[in-house]
Amino acid sequence: MGSLEIRNFQQADMPMLGAFYQAVTSNRKVVFWWIGPEENWGNVFCAYEDGQMVAKGQVEVINEMKDGQSPTSKHSIYLNLKTLPERETDSTLLRAVYEKLYSRALEIKQNLSPTHQTNFCVGNFATEVHNNDFFTKELGFLPLNTLYTMRRDLQQPIIQVQLPASNMQGSFWKMASTEEEEEYLAVEDEIWPEATLGLRRLHEYKANEWWSAITVRMNDELIGSAMAWKEEEIGIIEDVFVRSNWRKRGIATYLLTTALIYLKERGLTTAQLMVDTVNETALRLYQSVGFEVVEKERRYYIDL
Repeated sequence: MGSLEIRNFQQADMPMLGAFYQAVTSNRKVVFWWIGPEENWGNVFCAYEDGQMVAKGQVEVINEMKDGQSPTSKHSIYLNLKTLPERETDSTLLRAVYEKLYSRALEIKQNLSPTHQTNFCVGNFATEVHNNDFFTKELGFLPLNTLYTMRRDLQQPIIQVQLPASNMQGSFWKMASTEEEEEYLAVEDEIWPEATLGLRRLHEYKANEWWSAITVRMNDELIGSAMAWKEEEIGIIEDVFVRSNWRKRGIATYLLTTALIYLKERGLTTAQLMVDTVNETALRLYQSVGFEVVEKERRYYIDL
């Protein structure tokens, strides 16, 4: 075993990254983050040994709280850390990369509002036993929540649901202006005050191919929305919500069926979304339009 070098990802590492990705993901399902654009590579740390990439990790702000939000709400910085399959129980390697990620997370935290605490989180499929054990048994990460990944075969029939009232208007919304983005985020913050999306992640979502928001309005008031886009040949549906005064009227079903048809019309064959395992109402809703549970992801955290 040669000497270990840990540094930020560079353009010249792309061939090694491709080989690493194939080794890590072949014949098994893992939560694997791609490196993103070059401006993100300061958050990506790779370990090299004998001219081979043996581990890769990265960090990203997922939820950023604003001043004035509930003081119990917390920022969330997530990490993703993977090794070659034959090194997944190598605690020395894992700890060496993790220390880089932890230090980088502390730097990122300095740019977040100090009025809120920060969680440092990780999420893996339940089948990633060794990786989960490293974080929980060796680093003391605690259970945060568990999510189901659900998929829908777009080649099966999709029944378009109509809006329940004639004065409700459905549309595809590109949020082209700053004012429109602010309008959306204000409503989204009302729905999930503990895990608001934030402008940075909204821009990340909007950068995906075929991104669109499907919205419902009444008297020009935004009352429901869902997002849809393409990611690695799969249709993604995200951020599905209906404001509390308008629930149980079929609006969510309208949003979902419209999103499914939108993705199908673009030639995709599969749609995917995620739902908290304890959210039985949402689980039933997604099952009612043809989604099925295919994977379970467990998330853990520590205070940063």
